[in-house]
Amino acid sequence: MLKVFWVLALVLVAVPCLAEPDDSDASATQRQPLWSVGGHAKYRFLYQTWPADSLLRDILGSTSSDHFFETRLKLAASRNRWDFQVDYQFIAAHADTLRLAGRLPGSFLPGGEIASDDRRWWDLTYAFGDDDRTAIVHRLDRLSVGYTTERTALRFGRQAVSWGNGLVFTPMDVFNPFDPAAVDTEYKSGDDMFYGQYLLDDGSDLQGVAVVRRNPVTGDVEREQSSLAVKYHGFIGLNEYDLLAAAHYDDLLLGVGGNLSIGGAVLRGDLTWTRTDLENLLSGVVSVSYSWTWGGTNVSGLLEYFRSGFGQADGAYAPSDLLANPDLLRRLERGELYTLARNYLAASATLELTPLVLVTPTFLINLEDPSALGQIVMRYDLQQDLQFTCALTLPLGPPGSEYGGVTSPVEGRYIAAGPSLFAQLAWYF
Repeated sequence: MLKVFWVLALVLVAVPCLAEPDDSDASATQRQPLWSVGGHAKYRFLYQTWPADSLLRDILGSTSSDHFFETRLKLAASRNRWDFQVDYQFIAAHADTLRLAGRLPGSFLPGGEIASDDRRWWDLTYAFGDDDRTAIVHRLDRLSVGYTTERTALRFGRQAVSWGNGLVFTPMDVFNPFDPAAVDTEYKSGDDMFYGQYLLDDGSDLQGVAVVRRNPVTGDVEREQSSLAVKYHGFIGLNEYDLLAAAHYDDLLLGVGGNLSIGGAVLRGDLTWTRTDLENLLSGVVSVSYSWTWGGTNVSGLLEYFRSGFGQADGAYAPSDLLANPDLLRRLERGELYTLARNYLAASATLELTPLVLVTPTFLINLEDPSALGQIVMRYDLQQDLQFTCALTLPLGPPGSEYGGVTSPVEGRYIAAGPSLFAQLAWYF
């Protein structure tokens, strides 16, 4: 009943605002609400191999196959200064790896986990399945009402916010960041929040969010589970910078970042300081990106270094070592962090083979194991509303390393995944 109550509450708030007459409008057209309807349908397939020494092979066998069908229906309406948005998701999954859901941190799962509202303020997800490989999910990923003036934007409801300047690793973006190895990053999961933005005379702006969450165990809304954050975005000449202050869960988070142009390249970076119950930790990212033409082909290159203050030192990934680092485990469990070590290097390039075909090879390198994750993604626009994406992912490294396989509680067995193949067909309407 709670999810129905919040849907009706926002609709009852939004509809009168959209229908409210405004004598300042100059024409009948301006007085009418503007509606838009759209969305997409995606079929995704993941074929995963499991090494002989992988503990997960005992559950899944030598290979696993995941099938996902996802539809997103988007409805938006605006009138004068008010707007309303709702995105409905339908997900049907028949996936071998669903048997791993809830057993391991999300960073170990090749297909990721289906979004849950266990922590969110509003429970707008209904999921069911007839066995441990099948799931049917109905959920609202966006549900918000907003009010905008020339200088101010206010929005209440389920929405997404992205902060920070990292392109692969994002220490300043603590609200549902993407996995660095994610192939489809079109939509970030929404959170239930109050959002505000104020535009200053010089073009800089001040943004604030209050994300309300529940304790997943008790179901109660708690301050220690919620976030309150403020970010200032300013300019120095043509260059930009960000200042961040946040109370995130029960931690204090401060951050500074920005980007600047150096010749034809762009230098970006963020530095964050987190005070937890146990210690003070610094994390940071710095990257340089550059675009050029190579043999008639347009190329965009990226090199990025990431330092995780929460990571393990010297490849200490044994269960006892990880249990001694609760700050890391909490962030893995919440989906805020997807890495185990402290130092990483990412190298990526996007090649425009034709205006319709993009190929992106990427390497995520653990500088301490050493181990790495190699990935090559191809995107092909079959026609205006139809896109095909495929990706080959190859973990590299010895047993006991992060990408080669983390040590498990079972002697001689590892939590390891082998090469995988991802394919997706997306239709937009």
